[in-house]
This record gives sequence, structure tokens and C-alpha cells, in this order.
Amino acid sequence: MKKRILLCLYVLFCMAASAEVVLPKMFSDGMVLQRETQANLWGKARKNSTVKITTSWNQKTYTAKTDRDGRWKQAIATPEAGGPYSIIFDDGEKTVLQDILIGEVWICSGQSNMEMQMKGFKAQPVEGAIGDCLHSRDLQLRMFTVKRNSQFAPVDTVSGSWMDATPLHVRDFSATAYYFGRELRQVLDIPVGLIVASWGGSACEAWMTAEWLRAFPDAKIPQSATDIKSQNRTPTVLYNGMLHPLIGYTMRGVIWYQGEDNVPRYATYADMLSTMIRGWRTEWQQGDFPFYYCQIAPYDYSLIDWDVNSALLREQQAKVERKVENCAMAVLMDAGLEYGIHPRKKRQAGERLAYLALGKTYGVGGIPEFARYEGVEFKGDTAVVRFDRSKEWVYFDKGTTSELFEIAGADRVFHPAQAWIERNRVYLRSDQVKEPVAVRYAFRNWADGDLFCDGLPISSFRSDEW
Repeated sequence: MKKRILLCLYVLFCMAASAEVVLPKMFSDGMVLQRETQANLWGKARKNSTVKITTSWNQKTYTAKTDRDGRWKQAIATPEAGGPYSIIFDDGEKTVLQDILIGEVWICSGQSNMEMQMKGFKAQPVEGAIGDCLHSRDLQLRMFTVKRNSQFAPVDTVSGSWMDATPLHVRDFSATAYYFGRELRQVLDIPVGLIVASWGGSACEAWMTAEWLRAFPDAKIPQSATDIKSQNRTPTVLYNGMLHPLIGYTMRGVIWYQGEDNVPRYATYADMLSTMIRGWRTEWQQGDFPFYYCQIAPYDYSLIDWDVNSALLREQQAKVERKVENCAMAVLMDAGLEYGIHPRKKRQAGERLAYLALGKTYGVGGIPEFARYEGVEFKGDTAVVRFDRSKEWVYFDKGTTSELFEIAGADRVFHPAQAWIERNRVYLRSDQVKEPVAVRYAFRNWADGDLFCDGLPISSFRSDEW
């Protein structure tokens, strides 16, 4: 009898001493790890114990010590792109992750135009999505969608799972992110992993910490959970619930499509987004990783009773790539929808972000940059607009002239301008403005952009600050 009691106690002791390693949900079967680097892994196990981590690509075993709360973190060396591989975690009981690919990992974040799935929203389709979904099967493209989660305090994990690119899975995945990943796959021909953390209608402030927002006194930081009046707009709540758990997941860079919610607060957006980017980089501890973002597409914001010109927000967005290193903007002036804030042309958004990544991050040659307004010179009654990053001709995409240009004199009254092009200069004149002092292009809520250079649209702009 005594032996049986001792045996039972021994078994119970062994069960207590052996606890399965607990991993955040993004470390799971089917995941993609960043190639040829020191990739971070972390989780929980028994406190003050040892976790052995064995990687199948080189049969190397790493040893991680847990702290008094059972937390551990370990960087592992990843090989060149390939797979599938497995990883064994052992703290006395083994946890095995299977079907792991090594390749390129990107974080994809923002609001509804990043969140918008290939299947679209109600009565708001994605252009070409049916055919693209049908032909989407690619087991080397993996997708992870972070479930919406608004939190007062930072959390440690997310809800979600890795999916292969198949018609069914792609249909439920971010369209912008999918088209971005598809382009990387086709050009690089290595595995690609996309982690989407987005929430429709979310404010930039929601993806930031209270510390970063100190420079913006209008941002009302919640002091308790009862202060959270909006799950997706309240400052800090999406950083806490959706981004914080991902920070440290070793990746290549970030793509971002957000700004619509900040249109009424446009004046601070360039500084705010710049602060957010620097904050993410500081916490990720991966240096100045690439950050590529979409300029919001034109839309008639008067339809939602917003008495503000969204071109002012686009102007703020255009400033960010001049303020922040390793950062660039994809222009969408030709990809908006006058009566819908969720434009259908998501392929253009995703592919143009991919052009930035392929050209700037991966060094693929032959990809043009987005030309941008550089300045204007006034010669009598004529304004001559010049552009930088415009080695080729600028041109009007819908004819021999454009109706989107305006000029004004000292009275600050803008009038439609006659527009013509000579090489990479746009010339403007109006019979109503004898001595022009300012020019504008598509500087309004809605415009179907028609000024292009080398196949890519040029952003709306103005020369004045009126």
C-alpha cells in the first residue's frame, strides 16, 4: 500500500514537473520564418526550467532558460529559402511544429482598405477577385489573419492560424495583402508569409502607444477600460490587442494602408505616422526595416458629411517618405471610387506596394519610381511645373490634356487651367489669371487621376499653403 502511494506521488510529481511548451498562435504549423537571419521564437513553459529547441534543417539544438514567470525567448539561425521543415520544443514534453517554410515575411496593417477581403464587403466587390481566387492555389504563399482584438493593456498572443493560398482561403484574406504577396512570389520564386493585422475604420492613434502619442495632445489616452468608447479608434487599443503580440516576430518589412479615419485630423498625420513608424522600428529591434504604404485613394467624403478636403491628408502622407528613412508611398490617384470609400482596384494597391518592395528592398532592376511634384516656375502668364524621379516623359493618361489642373493669382482664387506637356514639364495657363502665383493638381476629395509617368500615377499636389 505504501509503495502504491509513493508511486502515485511520484507520477503526480512527474506530471507537475513536465508541462507542454505554450507558444503564441503565430508560431504554429504552416508558419513562415524569415530566411537567412536570426529568427526570434518565444513562449511559456515551467518557470525556472530549460526548453530545448531543435530545428530540422540543420538538426541544431538550442537551449532557452525560462524566467520565474515561465517566459523564454530564443533566436534561431534560419537557412536560405526552402522547406517544409519542423521544429521540436522540449521541456520534458515535446511540442512539434510541422510544415514550416523559410522565406520572406511581411506584416500588413491598417484599416478597412487593408482589411477588405478578396470577397469584398456587402455590395462592394474587389475587381477581378473571382478569377484571381480561382487561380490562386500556391502552397508556397502562406497567410495569417490576426483576429480583431481591442485591449486596454498589452496582451501576449493573438487569435488566428496560418493558411495556404487556395481559392477558399484567399477569398477570406486581405485583397491588398494577397496581391502584394502574389507579386513577390512570382518575381522572387521563394516562400512568402503575410501576417495581416488590420481593423476597418481604425485610427492611426489606435496602433500607437501612449508614450508615442505624448506629442499629440488631442489624442485622448484611455486611463481605464471604461474610457474605451470606440474599439477601433481609441488610442493604443489596437497596438495593445493586435500589434504588441507580433512585435519581435522576425520579418522583412511592413506594408500599411490607413488614413481615411484621420482625414478630419489631417494636420498632424505626417508627424503621427512618422512617429508610429519609428516607434514600431524601435520596439521590433530590427533596425530601419522597410515601411511601404498606400496613399488613400480619392473618394467624395461629402457623402459621409465630412466637411474637409481629403487631398490635405494625401498631402500629409506624401510628406512621410521625405521624413522617414527606408519608407515609400504607393500612389492610388487612378484607383479610387467617387461614391465608395472602399475602392475595387485592390490589385493596383497590392502590386504597387510590391513594386516598392521589389525595387527598393530586393534590388530588382527595371522598376520605375513614383514621380512626384518638385516645384513650379512662373513665366509671365504661364506656370511651368517640374517633377523629380521623372526620367521619362510625364503624360496625360486619358487624352492630350487634363481638366484637373488649376492656377490662381494673388487673389487666391483658383481657375481651371489649360494644360499641355513638354517632356517632363507640365505647362499651365488660364485667360482669367494674368499673373499666376499658385498651381494645384487634383487637389480635391474626388478626382480620377490622369497625370502619369512611366506607367505610374503622380500624386495630387499644390504649390501653395493657403
